[in-house]
Amino acid sequence: MSMIRFAAALTLVATPALAQERIESHCHALAQDMGVPFLHKANYVDAVPADNVRISYVGHASFLIQTPGGLNFITDYTGDQGGARLIPDVVTMNNAHISHFTMSPDPDIANVLQGWADADGPKAHELDLGEALIRNVHTDIRSFDGRVEDGNSIFVFEMAGLCIGHLGHLHHVPDAGQYAEVGRLDVVMAAVDGGVSLDTQSMIEVMERFRARVVIPMHWFGRYTLDRFIGGMRAGGFDVVDAGIGSITLSMDTLPRTPTVMVLQPGLLTE
Repeated sequence: MSMIRFAAALTLVATPALAQERIESHCHALAQDMGVPFLHKANYVDAVPADNVRISYVGHASFLIQTPGGLNFITDYTGDQGGARLIPDVVTMNNAHISHFTMSPDPDIANVLQGWADADGPKAHELDLGEALIRNVHTDIRSFDGRVEDGNSIFVFEMAGLCIGHLGHLHHVPDAGQYAEVGRLDVVMAAVDGGVSLDTQSMIEVMERFRARVVIPMHWFGRYTLDRFIGGMRAGGFDVVDAGIGSITLSMDTLPRTPTVMVLQPGLLTE
């Protein structure tokens, strides 16, 4: 991993969204070894390079995902992203706990994607913004009364040829149909608290099934739960990179050859 080069995230620069053509992804194609053993370094100051995606860990289960054309997405949006004057183009939300959604998202946000079923039934999203496609796959969540059907969504972001999956508040191992709906993932954000969502061993098994090139832990409550997950992943043949940074920039050509756990440090967005 000596070829890995990273830079710490600096200050946020919001770029106006431009019309872009999406590079077709391969979410439902067979896995192929990209053969490139390093990740691009990330820098908030610069625009996102062409054919790349920037991922920044905001906190808990929230990530800012940015595209070269200036699109901004925030996952499991709570309304608290920090002091940055950024209006995301899309936010996704799940409702297992209040720390994964808000009842009053900023009205200027054009696309608020609810990840749980309500009285009107499941929420099937397939939002095509040209440069990016966002879709969801429902999973169930636990409750005091047993199980809430379709209470969570795995959101998949297809952009720059990459398939990026955010598992939300996953409470059970996906079934065969759900794995098929999600498809191939190049990057996956996974809750690793080890009990509030999915238990650690089961989450490791899910990661081994997806075999994404980059796994970004989220929803970790201190180093104990994070290190427990990392240890299990390392034993399963995953590399681990913990460089103390909060943001990375990735492309199809710079995905690591070996599946890698990339630990990002959370940090609210600031000007």
